[in-house]
Amino acid sequence: MTGEVWTQLSSAITGLMLAWVMFQQYFPSQFRGYLEKYSQKLIGLVDPYIHITFHEFTSERLKRSEAFSAIQNYLSSNSTKNAKNLKAEVARKGQSVVLVMDDYEEVTDVFNGVKVWWSSSFKATPQQSLSYYPVFEERRFFTLKFHRSHREIITEKYVEHVLKEGKEIAVRNRQRKLYTNNPSDNWSGWKSTKWSHVVFEHPATFDSLGMETKKKEEIKKDLIKFSKGKNYYAKIGKAWKRGYLLYGPPGTGKSTMIAAMANFLDYDVYDIELTTVKDNSDLRKLLIETTGKSIIVIEDIDCSLDLTGQRKKREKDENGDETDEEKDPISKKKKEAKEEGKRTSKVTLSGLLNFIDGIWSACGGERIIVFTTNYVDRLDPALIRRGRMDKHIEMSYCCFEAFKVLAKNYLELESHELFGKIEELMGQTEISPTDVAENLMPKSDEEDVETCLKC
Repeated sequence: MTGEVWTQLSSAITGLMLAWVMFQQYFPSQFRGYLEKYSQKLIGLVDPYIHITFHEFTSERLKRSEAFSAIQNYLSSNSTKNAKNLKAEVARKGQSVVLVMDDYEEVTDVFNGVKVWWSSSFKATPQQSLSYYPVFEERRFFTLKFHRSHREIITEKYVEHVLKEGKEIAVRNRQRKLYTNNPSDNWSGWKSTKWSHVVFEHPATFDSLGMETKKKEEIKKDLIKFSKGKNYYAKIGKAWKRGYLLYGPPGTGKSTMIAAMANFLDYDVYDIELTTVKDNSDLRKLLIETTGKSIIVIEDIDCSLDLTGQRKKREKDENGDETDEEKDPISKKKKEAKEEGKRTSKVTLSGLLNFIDGIWSACGGERIIVFTTNYVDRLDPALIRRGRMDKHIEMSYCCFEAFKVLAKNYLELESHELFGKIEELMGQTEISPTDVAENLMPKSDEEDVETCLKC
């Protein structure tokens, strides 16, 4: 008797599954849409609960929803009490693990005596692709369920409470990160992202930076003024962003300066590798997915892409002139091969200019854009003019004042009898702060202060 029941039940389930597969594959999408629409209406007549969905991405996946992030933070403090399936994350260095609700998990919450249900889900939809293996796009979302009699208190008070509390939790648990962009070809697919990150742990500060004190104070004041300028930038009608150009010989501390700026302002750092960006459109998408309170960095911009060469090539084509080197077929072939390698990225000078101060640069706020270069004269003037790179900072060779800062950091030394001779030699020799620091660092326990200073 029991065996017959199970046999009939399995046959019924198999039949339903077959019917569902045929419905999904062979019925027109328009007809399925109508059927789902009227099914929902039918269910709504007998179901007393209302559902609100909060999707992870808005605007055709261009930007991550702030509401989704706030809800995720809010539920992380509540889900550990009721949920069975959790994901573990570390909020800050040295702190305990934070538990976050996993996919397909449901938790309850109570607000002013009203009970609600939160569930986490995702939907994998196939993308249009010529590949033999289907490519899926993951769309995650939270669903809030509550009784229809509590609509007013939930929509007007509870949702606002969740978003406010979630943002406060994000500030408390915020961990600064160092991001790098993934190659454009890897942006599609299962759980694909445009940015990858690690925890930002660079220890550099302005106090440890080998630079004149007056110059450091000037930069710090400029950064503070910018970070507090939200209302001012809105008043004058400018996007809340600022450009810094760091230029100077190799080893003068340009990368260290960026780390010191990030630590001083408590900002994230986005390090863009232009050669892996397919075109201007992808560069714009990278910008949209950056957050506020961040420094966007393009290091050695004169080497990343031949941006200046694009304009010079057009000018040469217009004039019709060729150099002796270009007339030589062997030299010409080598130059073409070199340019071909750079053309794997189709980012243009125009695209980069729009990235810095075009209309899309106003998406979000409180961003600093930093370019570094060893050869400022190689950059197109349009790229570094005021308004794009607002502040130009020359990272020069080490002076005696900068040497004293490094001596204090590395050797805990305020003065020494050799300082006079070192000051005299520094006036005659160009030496980078990196070289000075390397000589001041003891290489063994036997090396003392005097040995390092003599070096």
